[in-house]
Amino acid sequence: MTIGPELLRDEAVRRLRAARPDLAHGRDLSTVSGLAAVQREVGAEVMAVSVVGRFDLLPWIRGTCAYAAGLPPSLVPAWRRSFTRTIFLAGNPGNLADRFSFAHVSEDGGAAWTVPDEESALMPLRRLLKLFDGPGSLPAQAPLTVGVPGSAVRAPVRRALYVAVAGITVAEVMVHLNHLLCEAVLDGLLACGDVLTVRPVPRLSGVTEPFAALRVGGEEGRADRLRAFAGLTKEIGHD
Repeated sequence: MTIGPELLRDEAVRRLRAARPDLAHGRDLSTVSGLAAVQREVGAEVMAVSVVGRFDLLPWIRGTCAYAAGLPPSLVPAWRRSFTRTIFLAGNPGNLADRFSFAHVSEDGGAAWTVPDEESALMPLRRLLKLFDGPGSLPAQAPLTVGVPGSAVRAPVRRALYVAVAGITVAEVMVHLNHLLCEAVLDGLLACGDVLTVRPVPRLSGVTEPFAALRVGGEEGRADRLRAFAGLTKEIGHD
């Protein structure tokens, strides 16, 4: 599989239609500009807030998957319609536990997530903390292995998780991975017990493995181009 403009557009359109078929119906989604016009109309019914004290890639991936897997089913539809919008704030989750309720705290205590809720309900937490900055970048490095925590609900599978790091800050990586991982869990592509081989690479453009899901967004400074920021491959074996 070659990641080209048509595949990127098709994946962006698939995500739009899955989350908001009402906006996609009868609209011209054949061009990047047409797709962007529809996306600008999207409003968030609800959002989640994640408080991040420190970012360590593997514990953060585990925490993100565990958070999505543990959400009450009744909260999922509105969050999906809101494209799993999540705001990342800088703070120590341990210092906030007696004041705010978190749906999940990562195993290392470095991050915590609220349930998706209306913006007004989350405003006290957002007013207290600043946005997580994370201006540095992740290095391209050797593959890493991480398991999705929790008791397996089906036969565990292995997949590769590609993460583009060239020209992208840690904060941007978190946003892109959060969308990809949470939606993969909610769609059943990822489940407890699965194993991911995490491959941070400069760009995904040279990857030829078949993908089950891609995180696609606009290329910086190029409104007419899309870029793959992360990708989850199809099954590469059973654990």
